[in-house]
Amino acid sequence: MSSSSEPTIAAIATPPGPGGIGVIRISGSQALAIATKLFKPAKPAPLQSHQLTYGYIVDPLQYKVVDEVLAVYMQAPRTYTRDDVVEIHCHGSYLILQEVLQLIVATGARLADPGEFTKLAFLNGRIDLTRAEAVMALLDAKTSSALDMARRHLSGRLCSEIQAIAACLVRCRSTIEVAIDFPDEDVEIIQAREMTNQLSQQAITPLQTLITSADRGRLYREGLSVVILGRPNVGKSSLLNSLLGEDRAIVTAVPGTTRDTLEETLAIRGIPIRLTDTAGIRNDAGEVEEIGIQRAHEKLETADVVLLMVDGSQGVTPQDRHLATLTDKPLLYVVNKIDIIDTFSPNSFAAEFPEVPMVSISAKHGQGLEQLQDAFVNLVTDGEEWDPGHNTVPNIRHQAAMQTALEATHRVIEGLAQNLPPDLLAIELQVALDGLGEIIGLTTTEDILDMIFTQFCLGK
Repeated sequence: MSSSSEPTIAAIATPPGPGGIGVIRISGSQALAIATKLFKPAKPAPLQSHQLTYGYIVDPLQYKVVDEVLAVYMQAPRTYTRDDVVEIHCHGSYLILQEVLQLIVATGARLADPGEFTKLAFLNGRIDLTRAEAVMALLDAKTSSALDMARRHLSGRLCSEIQAIAACLVRCRSTIEVAIDFPDEDVEIIQAREMTNQLSQQAITPLQTLITSADRGRLYREGLSVVILGRPNVGKSSLLNSLLGEDRAIVTAVPGTTRDTLEETLAIRGIPIRLTDTAGIRNDAGEVEEIGIQRAHEKLETADVVLLMVDGSQGVTPQDRHLATLTDKPLLYVVNKIDIIDTFSPNSFAAEFPEVPMVSISAKHGQGLEQLQDAFVNLVTDGEEWDPGHNTVPNIRHQAAMQTALEATHRVIEGLAQNLPPDLLAIELQVALDGLGEIIGLTTTEDILDMIFTQFCLGK
C-alpha cells in the first residue's frame, strides 16, 4: 500500500459524454481528507467505509454547491487499489465532472495516468499482471467469446497455470542446486530420466498447449478483416445487409450501385468480423466507379479472408475466374441467387474452384446464411472445435514469454541427456523461470509495465 508521501491520484472513471451518473475516483492516503474538504453530507456525520452517503460537493472558496452527489469512502485494504479510495457519484454532465475533478486536484490530488489505478492494484499485490491485463481485455471485448476469455484471466486461471509450471521448474532447480553444492557425493543426486519426465509432463506439455491456444485466442479477441469480392450486381450488398440484419447498403438492380467500400462490424460464431462490401470489379467502369474499384483492390491487400461471390443465375464467368486470381488470401466461394435458379447443380459450380470451399445462398431471402457462417468458421479455424469460454488464452506478450520458457526447458532436457554440468542446467532453468515470472509480473521490467498500463483508459 502507498505511504503518505506518495501522491493521491484522481480521475473520471466513467466514459465521456452525457449520462445519468458520472463517477470520479480518488485513491491514496489523502483520499478521505480531500473528499472531506469538498463533500458536505446532508446529515452531518463522518463518512463510513463502504457506505454510500448523500450530500453535496461544495466549492470551498466560492461557497457554492457544485452538484448533488453520493459519496462512498472505501478504507484500505478492501479497495480496488488497496489504498484508501473515495468515489463521488455525480450527475453525468461532463462539465460538472470536470469542475469537481478540478476542485479535487486543487485540494491536493494529481490527475491519474491512464491505467494507474489498476497499476496500483498490481504493485500493491492485489492482482497479478495477467489479471491486470484481463481488466483491459474485459473493457475491449467486442464479442461474448472475448468477454469469456477475459473473465477466465480475471479469475486467475492463467496465473494458476503459470504458477503450477513454475513450481515444477523450482523443484527441478532445487535438486540441481543440491548437486552443485555437493559435487563429490557418491549418490546420484540428479535422476535424469525422472527429471526429464517431470519437465516433459508438467512444463513442456502445458506450455505447448497454452502457446497453441494463444493463436486461436487472438482470432476470437482481435477478429478478422473480411472482404466481399465479386462482379457488379452479384449480391454483395445484399449479403452485407442480410448478415447485419438491416439495410445498411443500397441495393438496386442497376450494376455498379456500390461505388465505394462500405465497412461494418459484426460477430460470426463469436469471432469479431470487419466486413467490407466493395465496388463490383469490371473493365468498363466509369470514373467514379473506377475509384471504388481501386479501393476494393486496396482492401484485398489487408484482408484476412475473401468471400468470392458469383451470380448463380448466370453461372461462373471468365471475369469471376479472373477475380479469384487477384488475391492469395483464404477464399470462401459463395454462389448467390439460388432462389431464381430452376435447377441448381452444386457439383458443376464446385468444379470451377475445386480447392476452395463453396456455399450456396440467397442473400436476398437469407437462405443458406447459417451454412455460410459454418463454412466461414470452419475455414478460419481449420475445422478444429474450440470453445473460447473453456480455454486459457494467453495474449501475444504471454505467448512470447512462454516460448522463451519452453525453449529453455527443452535445453534443460537436452542437457540432461548429454550429462551437462549442473550449473549449466541451473542457468537454463532460471531463464525459464524468468520467462514465466515476466508473465505474472515477478520479473517484468518497468518499460513493459508502462507499455501495458498506458493502453488503459483514464480512471481505470
